[in-house]
Amino acid sequence: MPTLLYYPLVRPPQAVLHQALLYWDDIASVVPGDPEVYEVAVSEELKDLKERGLYHPIVLSQQYNQPLDDMLHLDVLMRELRQLAAGPPSPRVSVMDAFLFRSKVGYLLEAEIIRLGLGRRLGNARTPLGAAVAVSREVQLLLIGALAQEVASTADARAYTPYTDQRSAYETSLRPIGPGFGVAAWRVELGRLLPAPAPGTPTSEVLAFRDRYASERERLMRATQTMLSDLCREWEHPADVLQRMRVELNQARGDYQSAARASRTAWVHRSISVTVGVAAAAVGALVVPDLGWVAGIAGSIGFNIATREVRPLFYAKREHPFSYLHQVDRELGLVP
Repeated sequence: MPTLLYYPLVRPPQAVLHQALLYWDDIASVVPGDPEVYEVAVSEELKDLKERGLYHPIVLSQQYNQPLDDMLHLDVLMRELRQLAAGPPSPRVSVMDAFLFRSKVGYLLEAEIIRLGLGRRLGNARTPLGAAVAVSREVQLLLIGALAQEVASTADARAYTPYTDQRSAYETSLRPIGPGFGVAAWRVELGRLLPAPAPGTPTSEVLAFRDRYASERERLMRATQTMLSDLCREWEHPADVLQRMRVELNQARGDYQSAARASRTAWVHRSISVTVGVAAAAVGALVVPDLGWVAGIAGSIGFNIATREVRPLFYAKREHPFSYLHQVDRELGLVP
């Protein structure tokens, strides 16, 4: 199973952290490279999970202090930033109500943001916020979302699945890679298949469940990952994929739910929408029909499949050709 790569903030909310511990091998997030700022930004709970090998902080500034032209996706990112800077003044980019740690994004990107007038350095350099750049929420989401996709598509030692709980960050990261290009995709709702611990459940309780019922959770995730990968490869025949996987998924879900009932943990269903990229194509060249009727084939599991244009996954590893969106009713705070 891949590592869940949470963005755009450093600290994932508890619900995302618990899902990562149950349905992925581990979790990662992008962190500041400055050791003093890192100590403030990363919670004690994440530091404890790091000691257990379950949390992996990613320091982008170590990787991205190089010529911007050498990076796979940063030409797209820079074009988006320049378009924002060239547009008419608007609260969307002129109200700097968010911030980025300078050592989180790398100093080359920081300099470009400031040069374009999309950010300004904050005050006292001896405080954590003094090592930050004030930006608009739009710039924050665009920048960190793009870098999360970059990490996922270029990492060698670990397979990352980008995952956010902020719809605006997710939609920002799915912009086309260039004018006239798009990619067809299935969007699959997995919330009823992957139950989550109720709010307020201690992480220690989630870890105990993870260890005690390792075979049940790994079986459920293997079946889910297989279904999503098959949808990616056999995108023209989603009904066949779901029909073939239905028995295995129902059995895996049944075993997992039995384990959940046997535990003393309370469980809830949260919306988890998965976007599965299936093919890159020029706009208008590939038309995938609306297959909403496919949901009836696996209705007992609760799939909800639709199509939309998303950002091409040209560089995504074949073993994780999809990104996850954890939808919530409200946007979280602005601390990156």
